This record gives sequence, C-alpha cells and structure tokens, in this order.
Amino acid sequence: MKRYSAFAIAREAFRQHKGWDRAWASPEPKKDYEVVIIGAGGHGLATAYYLGKNFGITNVAIIEKGWLGGGNTGRNTTIIRSNYLQDPSAAIYEKARSLYETLSQDLNYNIMFSPRGVLMLAQTEHEVRGYKRTAQANSLQGVTTEFIGPQQVKKICPIMNIDGPRYPVLGGLWQARGGTARHDAVAWGYARACSDMGMHILQKTEVTGVTQDGGTVTGVDTTRGHIGCKKLGIVVAGHSGVVADMAGFRLPIESVPLQALVSEPIKPCMDIVVMANTVHGYMSQSDKGEMVIGGGTDSFNGYHQRGSFHHLEETVRALIETFPMIARLKMLRHWGGIVDVTGDRSPILSKTPLGNCFINSGWGTGGFKAIPGSGWGFAELMAKGHSPLTAEFGLDRFREGRFIDESVAAGVAH
Repeated sequence: MKRYSAFAIAREAFRQHKGWDRAWASPEPKKDYEVVIIGAGGHGLATAYYLGKNFGITNVAIIEKGWLGGGNTGRNTTIIRSNYLQDPSAAIYEKARSLYETLSQDLNYNIMFSPRGVLMLAQTEHEVRGYKRTAQANSLQGVTTEFIGPQQVKKICPIMNIDGPRYPVLGGLWQARGGTARHDAVAWGYARACSDMGMHILQKTEVTGVTQDGGTVTGVDTTRGHIGCKKLGIVVAGHSGVVADMAGFRLPIESVPLQALVSEPIKPCMDIVVMANTVHGYMSQSDKGEMVIGGGTDSFNGYHQRGSFHHLEETVRALIETFPMIARLKMLRHWGGIVDVTGDRSPILSKTPLGNCFINSGWGTGGFKAIPGSGWGFAELMAKGHSPLTAEFGLDRFREGRFIDESVAAGVAH
C-alpha cells in the first residue's frame, strides 16, 4: 500500500492521478479464517485492525451485508467525548478519545479529527447538580472536564440565547478536548489499513446462519457460501438481536431508530459542539457549513433508516429557543439509523453462551465516539479472552444486577 503524503499528491499530479491504488481490495472469500467479524462498520473494522496491529492476527474476514460503513457509522453526527459518569465508561471512552487524537497518523489517513470542544448544557437545577457530580468523577478518572457558568457558556458560544423563557442556561459541562471527526473517513482509514495487512473485507455478503459443533462456533453461512472460523465476532449494532438469534442466544437490548438532519450551509458561526439534554437536542457545524442537528431516539422499536417530520419538528422546536438564528434555516436532508439500546445505556462487549463467539453491541446513541477504544478492547477480548477495558461490560452483569447506569451521560444522543 502506498503511503499518502504531500509528496505523493505532487507526484500523482504529474501522472494525471493514474497511479493511485484502490484503498482496499475486494477479494473472493476463502473457505476458512482464524477470525470472522460480522459487520464492516467502525467497531468491526477497528476490532480487525487492532487484532492485526496488537496481536498479529491477520487471517481475518470482515463480512458486511451492505457496503462498508453504510450503517450507523455513516449515519451518526460525528461527536467525540469521554465525559461519562461511571468509571468503566470513562475508561473506554477516554481510551477512544485519546486514540482519535493520533488516528490520522496511525492509519496514514486523514480522519479530520477536530478537538473543538463539547459543551453539555445544564438547563435545570437537577442538571447543574448532575454535571457538577460528573465533573468531580471525571477529575478522579483522569478525564479533563469542568463545570462552567452561564457567562462562560455565552463567551464560548456567542450565538446561544442563555435567557430562554422555559429553559435558561444555568451552566454547562465543558470538555475542551472533545470534538468531531469525519465518520466515513474513520471507516475508510481502518478498512485501508486492514486490507494492507491482508485481511479480507467482504461487502455485499449477508450472513444467513451461524454454524456450531458441540457448543462451539465453527463458521457462518452466507450468500456466498459457508465460511469457517475459529472465532466469531458479532458487531452489527441495531441488528445484534437478529444475528444473536442465529447463534442461539438472546440479548437484553432493543433496536430503535435515531434521527438527525443537516441544514443548508451557512458561514461559520459555531466552532464547538453543544448538547442540550433537557430539550433533547444537540448541534454542531460541519466543515461544509451545515448545521448538524440531532435529538433523542424514537419512542418505538423499529429497523427503519429514514427520518420522520414529527420527530424532527420536536427536536428543532426545542433548539430554536436556545439558538434563535436557526429558525431561518432550511433543512437540507434528514435520515435515521438503527441503534441498539440496553437497559443501563451501556454497551455489551462480552463472551457469549456459544463458545468462541463474542458480541460487541448495545452502544445505543454513543457508538461513534467509542470506535477506537471499542476496537482496542474487543480485539484484546477476542485474542486473549479478557480485557481490562471490557471486563465490566459482560453479559453476566444483567443477570447479576451489576448495571453501569449511564442514563444521564448517554440519555440523549451522541
């Protein structure tokens, strides 16, 4: 694989850009692999990458029903933060945030990481107490955040109306090293690196069954034939329950749609990410000038990936009070994704009742920000059978009542 660089761009300019290689190969599947990962989204690709980089396991196939990064990875709103309350959550999200900072260099692929800062608004006294508590917890966890007052909020984000009649801004939890990245580029960068290590990315390949012998996984049936494996990783977000059913076990999750929209592009007016949990809305401005807007999940289960006007109207109506200027904007496009939500709003990274089968799911509305940390920990779990990053996120916690309650930190969205 040729390295990308300023010199390479200049060289190819003289060749009419005819010398570039494909970013990743599209091979025919082999009969057997050491590891098969179902799902070529960010988490699946990151898992494969760290299996190769950290443990030298490169006989890997990443199987994708659709196209690479076409699920939640390409449908989220790109927010990255690690200001979670519980210790296990803060550890894995902070690992992810720190990996994001150098990911462009590690992958030799520009993921457009922008540590612009994330501000979570406190618009009720309950939120003020909750965010002050989180700031103290983050301090103990080694995560740099601070609670700031309303005047500091206004200084950081001048376009905000902090004196709203229903929900005035009473302060906010500020993480200066949070930010955004280009979601597609994260998937493409990991895919390119995996392909360079000799891994097979099999797109347009649907898994139709999971085969086993004596309680241990032996492979998967696909639309391109049976593929054998010694270990299987299920990383399919909103379809986790469907694939788990193929493997013979159930998951304590439900799949619900999550919607987002972008406005027409405008001149730069907002250089941070703002989340408003009380009114269920969050917003940032993309590099193209669009205002990226999202809210909470739909109130019903489903598998559709499209928006609905009544939900978008609810989200935008709430945000207009805090950001009056967006009332004049036109919506450019809107869409939906399928998120897998657990009862405690924390993910599942775990062994399963089926031997040598592992599950990575339950990220709900916060999956994108966790991609590098999730891949790092899940790869270690698959390679060694245990990982400090994933130890608390096992399936057994639901049976034992060891919940990791993140309903405050993860209750709205990204």
